[in-house]
Amino acid sequence: MSHPVAPVRHVLIEGNKSYHQISEDLSVPTERAPSREWILAFSVASAFTALYVFAVVWTIWKGIGEWGTNRTINWAWDITNFVWWIGIGHAGTLISAILLLFRQRWRTGVNRAAEAMTIFAVICAGQFPLIHMGRLWLAFFIFPFPNTRGPLWVNFNSPLLWDVFAISTYFSVSVLFWYTGLVPDLATVRDRAVGFRKKMYEIFSFGWTGSAKHWQRWESLSLILAGLSTPLVLSVHTIVSFDFATSVIPGWHTTIFPPYFVAGAIFSGFAMVQTLMVITRKVLKLEEYITINHIDSMNKVIVLTGTIVGVAYLTELFIAWYSGYIYEQFAFYNRVFGIYWWAYFGMMFCNVVSPQLFWSRRIRRSIWWTFFLSIVVNIGMWFERFVIIATTLARDYLPSSWSYYRPTWVEISIFTGTIGLFFFLFMIFTRLAPVVAIAEVKAILKVAGDQYIGPKARKEKQQQAEQVAEKQQEKL
Repeated sequence: MSHPVAPVRHVLIEGNKSYHQISEDLSVPTERAPSREWILAFSVASAFTALYVFAVVWTIWKGIGEWGTNRTINWAWDITNFVWWIGIGHAGTLISAILLLFRQRWRTGVNRAAEAMTIFAVICAGQFPLIHMGRLWLAFFIFPFPNTRGPLWVNFNSPLLWDVFAISTYFSVSVLFWYTGLVPDLATVRDRAVGFRKKMYEIFSFGWTGSAKHWQRWESLSLILAGLSTPLVLSVHTIVSFDFATSVIPGWHTTIFPPYFVAGAIFSGFAMVQTLMVITRKVLKLEEYITINHIDSMNKVIVLTGTIVGVAYLTELFIAWYSGYIYEQFAFYNRVFGIYWWAYFGMMFCNVVSPQLFWSRRIRRSIWWTFFLSIVVNIGMWFERFVIIATTLARDYLPSSWSYYRPTWVEISIFTGTIGLFFFLFMIFTRLAPVVAIAEVKAILKVAGDQYIGPKARKEKQQQAEQVAEKQQEKL
C-alpha cells in the first residue's frame, strides 16, 4: 500500500523503523551490558569527579586563600564558571518548552538529553557560590526564614538573593519537566524488565498504563510546564546578568546585559547539546534517531544566537565610545588592548567568527565540524564570562590597586572536576533511562520516518506505482 509523501519535511527517523523497533532500539542501552566506549567515557568522567571532590575538600579545609583571587579581583574563576554552567543549562528548557509550544518536531531526538543536561549543569553551577562562601556550613544564611539572629537578614534588594530564587525555581521546574517526559518511557522499560528492575521502574513510572486519560493528562501537564518554563528561559539569565548590571562599575553597569546574557546562554547551551549528541549517537549507536537533520537544525540556531552575541559585542564597544564617559571608554579599551587582550580576542574569534562557518551547508551537516565548533563555541563563551569579570575588576579607579589574576591548581581542578561531574551524571543517566524520548519519537514516525517522507519514500512510491502499472498491463 502506498503512502502520501511530503516533499518538504525533513527525515528525522531513519532505517524504516516500526513502533516495536523504536522501543527495542531506545530501550536496549538501559538493558544490555555497557559497551567499551561507555566504560572508557565513564572511567574518565569518574577520575575527574574524584579530582573535583579532592579540590573542594582541599578548599574547605585550607580556605579560599588557596585560590588565586586577591583584594582587587575577588570574583574570578568561581563566578565565571557559575555563569558559564548556568548558561549551558538554558538549552534544555528552550528545546523542551519553546520548541514544544511551536510544535517543532526535530526537538524529539534531542530533548531528553538536553533536559538532563539542564539539570546536571545547574547542579554543577550551584557548587561555585557555595564554595566561594568559604564557610560552607553557613550556606543556610542565604535563605530567608524565621530565625533568632536578630537584625541579621537577607538583603532582598540584592541580585545575589534574586539568583537564589530564580535558579532554585528554574531547577525545580526543569526537574518536573524532565521527569514528566520520562514517565511513559519508564513504563515502556518497566514492561520489558524482570525481577528487581521491574519493581523499581514500576515505582518510578507511577502506574502508567498508557490509557487515553493518562495521555490526555500527560499532554496537558507538558503544555502547562512548557508555559511556566518559557518565561524562566528569559528570566533566569536576566537575573544572573543583574549581578553585574545593577552595579556601578564601568563595564558592568549597562542595560544591554539581560538580552545579551540570554542570547549567550542559548548559544552556549545549544553548543553543549551538540557536543553531547555527537558523542551519544556514536557511543549508544543512535545515528538513526539523532540524524544529520537534527544536527543541521541545531547548527542553524547556533548561527542565529552567535550573530546576536556578535552584535551585542559591537554594540557595547559603540555605546562606550558614544557615551563620552572616560571610565567606560577605558574599561572597554582595557578589555581589547589591556593585559587580558588574549582572552578578548579569543572570545571574539570563538563566538563571532567560528559560528559563521555554519552558513556553509556542507560544514553545518558535517559531524566532525559540528563537534569541533561546538567545543570552540563553549571555550569562547567561557572566555566571555572571564573577560566580563576579570578584566573589569583588574583595573579600577586606583592604579595602586591594579592587579593580575592567575588561577591556582585548586581552581583549575575544581573547574575541570565539574566537567567530569557533569559527564559522570550524564553517563549514569544513559544507563537508567532512554536517552531519546521513545513516546515522542513514535508520535512523529508517520510524519518524519524515512519510509513516509524523503527520497527513499518517493522511490518506494514510484516502484509501487510501476508495479501497479505492470499488473494492469498484464491484465490487458
